[in-house]
Amino acid sequence: MSGIVQNNILRSSGTVAVSAAGLNWSDTIITGSTVTVEAGNGYWINTTSNTCTITLPSSAESGDQIVLIDYARTWGTNKIIIDSNGLNYQGNDDTYTVEYTTDGQSVNIVYSDATKGWLPLEDDVVAFEPVAPPTQKGIFGFGTTSGYVSLTNLVNSSGVIATDTTGVGTARADLAAATFGGDKAIFAYGGAPAVSMSNLVSNNGVVASDVTGVGTARYQLGAASYGTDKAIFGYGTTGSVSSLTNLVNNSGVIASNVTGVGTARAGLAAAGYGTDKAIFAYGGGYVSLKNLISNSGVVAADVSGVGTARTNLAAATYGTDKAIFGYGFNDSNVSMTNLVNSSGVVAADVSGVGSARADLAATNYGGDKAIFGYGYNNPNQSLTNLVSNTGVVAADVTGVGTARRNLAAAGYSSSA
Repeated sequence: MSGIVQNNILRSSGTVAVSAAGLNWSDTIITGSTVTVEAGNGYWINTTSNTCTITLPSSAESGDQIVLIDYARTWGTNKIIIDSNGLNYQGNDDTYTVEYTTDGQSVNIVYSDATKGWLPLEDDVVAFEPVAPPTQKGIFGFGTTSGYVSLTNLVNSSGVIATDTTGVGTARADLAAATFGGDKAIFAYGGAPAVSMSNLVSNNGVVASDVTGVGTARYQLGAASYGTDKAIFGYGTTGSVSSLTNLVNNSGVIASNVTGVGTARAGLAAAGYGTDKAIFAYGGGYVSLKNLISNSGVVAADVSGVGTARTNLAAATYGTDKAIFGYGFNDSNVSMTNLVNSSGVVAADVSGVGSARADLAATNYGGDKAIFGYGYNNPNQSLTNLVSNTGVVAADVTGVGTARRNLAAAGYSSSA
């Protein structure tokens, strides 16, 4: 070899690296909405006009390296999304969403192995926080007709309800349900008489047999997911109302009682918001107060509510980070709704669409939408109302399955 080698590193083996730091830097400024990158390269990502999804190689070897630079300091306005293309990213599989949203950020990732996958060597000390993939399907279960039932109805990713599935577990009503583990669900508690048993739901929508519960047996309580993969059951009555809660870990195990914070009550509803927090609101005695739940499952003190005080309503997450409370009873059945933003602020009443009713249930579905279903308005109902990803409630859809009330619902499955 003759001549002068510039901007190269002479490795101990005598091999000349391709460039400084062993990387080839792209001569092209990436401005498109998508780009597929290769190991051994550095890229300038300009998101001035749009978000950019960056697809990593589908195969990699230990030590493979890729660097991404915020060319125009605009990632805070238009983020980058990394598609790990079948490989893990910081130990999470590629169903998780990887986003970088800080202006002026640079991301230097190195492939480790099949277990941890790509790991950030540097990312401007901005912590990586994986966002669990949204649930795509829902399940309505249990409730009462002229007597208690344990049947379920699955909701597909388009919001279509399936016919009855013969239930597993003790028939009961006034229970609660929530998503846990990212893609599974749990039904628990109920009555009457009050019980503390639970039934887990797999990511295929299969309901398991009874598990002896932990915590005080009660009914007319609420439940919601929090912390991306856990759940919380709270409040309810055994004949006298309570404010205690029970946390559920990401394996579906219910913890013992936690002394409650806030006004003891029953007939309330709960939902997740802000991607990792939860909110309990409204309830018996016709109140409109709320209690926010942190991403570590801590219940906050009462906050005076907004909207018509009522009981026996339902709530669900929509739009991935917002929530909606709807319907219920206050001297008569109502069809109004109240939206909750990503900060947990409850908005004023919105005149409802669809049949006024109480004792219904709601769940998220399709990644960013919600559905209210069933309930009571003399007689029991099986109709549903879909909620768009902007919180708009649609007109009644004639229901499928046994009309009933006092049931519960939750999202499951990260596959459409």
